[in-house]
Amino acid sequence: TPLPTTRSEEWRYTDLSRLINFGELRLATGELPPENRPLALDEAIAEDRVGSGHIVLMDGGVIHVDLDPALAASGVVLTSLRAAVEEHAEILEAHLATEALPPEQGKFEALNAALWTDGVLLYVPKNVKLELPVRGTHWLSESGSAVCTRTLIIAEPGSRVSYVDEFLSEDLDHRALQSSAVEIIGRDGAQVQYVSLQRMGREVFFQTAQRTLAHADSALNTLNVSLGASVTRVDLNTSLLGPEARSDMLGLYFGDENQHFDHHTSQDHIAPRTTSDLLYKGAMDDRSRAAFRGVIRVRPEAQGTDAYQTNRNLLLSEEARANSLPNLASESN
Repeated sequence: TPLPTTRSEEWRYTDLSRLINFGELRLATGELPPENRPLALDEAIAEDRVGSGHIVLMDGGVIHVDLDPALAASGVVLTSLRAAVEEHAEILEAHLATEALPPEQGKFEALNAALWTDGVLLYVPKNVKLELPVRGTHWLSESGSAVCTRTLIIAEPGSRVSYVDEFLSEDLDHRALQSSAVEIIGRDGAQVQYVSLQRMGREVFFQTAQRTLAHADSALNTLNVSLGASVTRVDLNTSLLGPEARSDMLGLYFGDENQHFDHHTSQDHIAPRTTSDLLYKGAMDDRSRAAFRGVIRVRPEAQGTDAYQTNRNLLLSEEARANSLPNLASESN
């Protein structure tokens, strides 16, 4: 099927035909030998950061996993999706690309579901609280490659976890694609913080689809920081499924030269007495471009919804551009 065009409202400001040629990309295998790892990645692995765990992917394959033994003993799972297929098949069958990000969600979601090579499973049992964050590091090394990975985070009732997702690369000679699908499920009373820190090199097309499912009394908060890549596309959909669920959605981006940022967000209030608060801020310099399209959806049963949405842009040059399209779709009286 054809890719979206600028005739679609969701892609009005991002012309894929001008920004990337999918026919020239080759699928990364995720099987690069450790001796070929760049020094910068080894330094990232060795960084002395206090945390509960660290999982590292290179060109779509997991090459390093470290989890606090005490947390592992309490039932916390941090592993590659490839390993989880054998060791935690029941979790993947129930949750991977099903309730949060099924392939029919969109063209890039379908592409990722068909081509992912590996990814991350983070599972936190009931009432287990992680005091320190878990880190994920993604490194893309090859020009002309397409890397597709998935991250599945499940926080059972009463649990707490923070996850920092870093996307890194050097500047490349030719266009490459980093596609990420992130599914976060917070059961009743769970607290989840997800941070995406994108610092990829130029000539990278960075695309991420993120979906959070917040059940009753849960708090699922996200922060998207976009600093690198030539093109960035972020699709974030938060569904508030249970009473008293809350989601704070923060975004920060800075563009220069001819960088292009496109952020699409959805705050979907399904249950009564739910709260969402979105604030995205950007600063654009040189000839950079930014687009933001956000929608607040209030379903018929979502009485007592409390929702906020703000996008602010600072233009630092006469040639920089930013477009902001906030929307409200209410079905509730």
